[in-house]
Amino acid sequence: MSRRSLLVFGLVLALTVGLFGSALAQEPQKGGTLVFGRGSDAVRLDPADVTDGESVKVITNVFEGLVKYKEGSTEVKPALATQWRVSDDGKVWEFKLREGVKFHDGSDFTADDVVFTFRRQMNEDHPYHKGDFAYWGYMYSMVESVEKINDYQVKITLSKPYAPFIYNLATFPSYIVSEEAMKEKGVEGFRTDPVGTGPFEFTNWEHGSTITLERFENYWGDNAYLDKVVFSVVPENTTRVMGLKGDDLDLIDGLGPQNVESIRSDDNLKLLTQPGMNVGYLAMNNLKEPFDNKLVRRAVNLAVDKEAIIEGAYKGTAEPAKNPLPPTLWGYNDEVEDYGYNPEKAKELLEKAGYPDGFSAELWYMSNPRPYMPNGKKVAQAVQSNLADIGVDIELVTYDWGTYLEKTENAEHDMALLGWIGDNGDPDNFIYVLLDKDNTKKGSAGNIAFYRSDELHNILIQAQQTMGNRDQRAGLYKAAQHVIHEDAPWVPLSHVTKAMGSAQDVNGFVIHPTGGVYLQNTWIEQ
Repeated sequence: MSRRSLLVFGLVLALTVGLFGSALAQEPQKGGTLVFGRGSDAVRLDPADVTDGESVKVITNVFEGLVKYKEGSTEVKPALATQWRVSDDGKVWEFKLREGVKFHDGSDFTADDVVFTFRRQMNEDHPYHKGDFAYWGYMYSMVESVEKINDYQVKITLSKPYAPFIYNLATFPSYIVSEEAMKEKGVEGFRTDPVGTGPFEFTNWEHGSTITLERFENYWGDNAYLDKVVFSVVPENTTRVMGLKGDDLDLIDGLGPQNVESIRSDDNLKLLTQPGMNVGYLAMNNLKEPFDNKLVRRAVNLAVDKEAIIEGAYKGTAEPAKNPLPPTLWGYNDEVEDYGYNPEKAKELLEKAGYPDGFSAELWYMSNPRPYMPNGKKVAQAVQSNLADIGVDIELVTYDWGTYLEKTENAEHDMALLGWIGDNGDPDNFIYVLLDKDNTKKGSAGNIAFYRSDELHNILIQAQQTMGNRDQRAGLYKAAQHVIHEDAPWVPLSHVTKAMGSAQDVNGFVIHPTGGVYLQNTWIEQ
């Protein structure tokens, strides 16, 4: 009898034993193996040197940071640090570390591991500084020093006050690695055989196929319920759905709009959703004519029919965007009035800008589906059609994903589709990373609109340095969104609802707002 058939039999039996037996069935149960179906394999399992989501899904269950997110929230709580304090000037952070914590190899967690974790990223001459450490530049570059006070106390000194710092420490680049294990295995060995302190320990990697984790029995906190987690590579979305329907998979992500209804309508499955902390956008390269003209950029905003794009390309799994921040994030400014769809007004602005007959330009789109834009080509075709209505002739261009990122970071595009998934639940992680002038360096630009505003920069720096007053910071970010709306470097397009599918007997799993996969509290009804 299949597990699904056993589940049905169990539910019928529960009805015969009354309310008491039914209530007991809802208590979390230990045991079982959960098979997680995902689109591709991890790249490496070194928290400091990954940027891909598939690696992070595994890493978040094997490693931990000084602080971690509360379940279903971007608020932070103690993890490997039990408490912390910050100096009056906002530059010095002291952390008291949790005692009695074991790494998966049995070694003790101490301040030495914290110092090692950060110094190998920040010091290029460190013997274990081997990798790109991409996140260090925009999330931790203000770190001046990391010092051990004693075995269970560390001090981190910043070059300037930086309010988002505590939220950054909950993200995967801050996860603490075992100094002893990395020295024993070497960097490359550690990346394929990682050692952390998390609720699951790494046991096996069949490259291109599966990664297996097991419950870490000596975990310092509440033990995980599951015996094992297997991350299984199933490249095609529809194949993953069929695997879920056929009992081969227990939990899947990467659903396309066409898969959502298939899961929703199946009584043996659960459709899990979470308002997405993401944004999909059309960036206009402000370094190139005619997009150096604010009126042209506003005209493009007016010409794009977002409602039709959401219906056609997203099949209703997203909502139209008007700001770079998603509405689920604090600091969102709902008072900003979207440009709306108004082709006639767009034509008037083009004429006023000196382009009465329109112009020609390239629009680049992603060749592969992204969580914030499942079908880039379809979005690009819709925008192409919209702009043709106002006399703008668009040529569509695409590249493989790596080349696409490289070229857009080098400002080679006229217009380009892209998006962002929030890392840490702080507005700074969207607006500063994606739109501040600091991030317009060719070759590594996060701001691919190459939009440079002193007014916006001053607001964002003030927000970064406003310590301990989130209301004041929220006000600054709302002001920043007004500036961005007026200058129109983007057409904000969409905020996608995160959707996943699970078997009916999988319980306790919550989609985190960041999209992180945390399986500690997930359990299978036996």
